[in-house]
Amino acid sequence: MVADLIARAKIQLKKELPFVLYSKPKEAVLNAVFQADNTLHEVVDYTEQGFVFAPFLDRKSPVLLKADEVSKVTFEVPLQQATAPIQEVSSNPDEEQRYIELVQKAILEIQSGNCKKIVLSRTIHVSLDKPIFVVFKELLNTYSNAFCYLWYHPKVGLWLGATPEILVKTSGLNFTTMSLAGTQNKEAGQERPDWSSKELREQQYVTDYIAGILAHRATDVLVNDVETISAGHLWHLRSKITGRFYKGMFKDLITALHPTPAVCGLPLGGSRRFILENENYQRTYYTGFLGELNFKKETARNRNRKNQENSAYRSVVTTSELFVNLRCMQKVKDSVIIYVGGGITADSEPRSEWSETESKAQTMLRLLAT
Repeated sequence: MVADLIARAKIQLKKELPFVLYSKPKEAVLNAVFQADNTLHEVVDYTEQGFVFAPFLDRKSPVLLKADEVSKVTFEVPLQQATAPIQEVSSNPDEEQRYIELVQKAILEIQSGNCKKIVLSRTIHVSLDKPIFVVFKELLNTYSNAFCYLWYHPKVGLWLGATPEILVKTSGLNFTTMSLAGTQNKEAGQERPDWSSKELREQQYVTDYIAGILAHRATDVLVNDVETISAGHLWHLRSKITGRFYKGMFKDLITALHPTPAVCGLPLGGSRRFILENENYQRTYYTGFLGELNFKKETARNRNRKNQENSAYRSVVTTSELFVNLRCMQKVKDSVIIYVGGGITADSEPRSEWSETESKAQTMLRLLAT
């Protein structure tokens, strides 16, 4: 039962031992990884096995939770996703003005020709008035289409989130990734949003970049048509990309994909430099990535029921499922830090960009209502 798995995680937290609870998109399964000690393991070459939690920049190595104990249980998904009311946050005119001026500065940087896109972010500090495990259960019930997680390491902290974006999924040498950009609020009864040229152009930047870096690292690369997807109360633009990466190049594939233009900008060097010089805070694990690294999955080689003899043969394939750490918050004592951001292009309007971050913050704020 879910309650038993959460109770197990509570014991782990009380003992200050690492763990992660997570549910994959559209899968009514709660997974858990428990580490037996508080050692801070790191990913070196991506041949390691466990649950990875990686930062935005590579100044720190990704953290690896050792899968000393692994469990999973199924749970019932509500027939209708919860729709908690919009939560108002205390108005902060100084923060609004600061962010608007930051967006204006980014637009000037783009107009000067140094960048095509810069992804800017900010934080919102909110008091936490309910137990974090209650927040997580509400997260599972509200965002079943996202990768939902509660991650803890005593030497790093406690993070929780619901992200719609895959960094990369692999099965053997086959992989799937995506370009995700563009954001709109979902209106009541709305079947599809109308996308502006700015939003479509922003998404195309990301798609073209990813296709370009895959050209020398993979074969059979296929870029699917752009589609509109739903993520909670938001719409996004997405293009799926599939292919086969060259043997021995998994680390190169990940380091080439991260950070994507969807969380940093284009070109990466210029946008990264602008972010570090102007955001005035450390993202740490926001816009990093997390997920299963080199898990073993057993599959039947022959699924033809008529051939019962061959159906006994099974194969083991190595799989990884890594997600970009968007729509997340970090617990700090009796409060949380919510992280939000958006892509800035030459067509951006500063006050609209502020409003977009306010809207994105609702993904986490709605869970905190008492």
